[in-house]
Amino acid sequence: MADDLSAVAKFLFEAGTLKQTKRTGWWMAGVRDPESVAEHSWRTALIASVIAKLEGADPARAAFLAVWHDSQETRTGDVNHLGKKYAPSADPEAITADQVAGMPEVLASAIREVVAEYEAKESPEAVCARDADKLECMIQGIEYRAQGYDAQRWIDNSRGRLTTKTANELADAVLEGAPLDWLRTVMGEK
Repeated sequence: MADDLSAVAKFLFEAGTLKQTKRTGWWMAGVRDPESVAEHSWRTALIASVIAKLEGADPARAAFLAVWHDSQETRTGDVNHLGKKYAPSADPEAITADQVAGMPEVLASAIREVVAEYEAKESPEAVCARDADKLECMIQGIEYRAQGYDAQRWIDNSRGRLTTKTANELADAVLEGAPLDWLRTVMGEK
């Protein structure tokens, strides 16, 4: 078991690199210090739980899928859509299999299964997690736009890729507001 836990410990350090791995697509919008993959994944998991609950799916499962959805980027970095045009996409399931090699099988198989479920795009929770990924990108784009960056392309692209009723309605609500509306409300401002 100690050897198995050594593999887990190594992966935990590997996963930490996502805190420094920048989301590269934002550089094309001129963002000098874009969010990290870990920051994106955190809010994606939160959004996935919200969408899933409102869609009648399992919010914990959707959040779990969202936590793991970009975990392979420890090995590939964040390859944006332009990069994917020129470089063949890496297989998330194959990368995950390499990442979990040597871990206790009960853990390794659970991680392989969650990545496979997300990639299959078939379960209600996977659909919610995938919508959360797009909605998070749209929200981040709105925040960057408010900071003066040209992020409209990302906002429009993300908005157009949403599939669930809840994600589409949330997108409409987000587009009607502004990033600091929550603060104005809390402070009693109009």
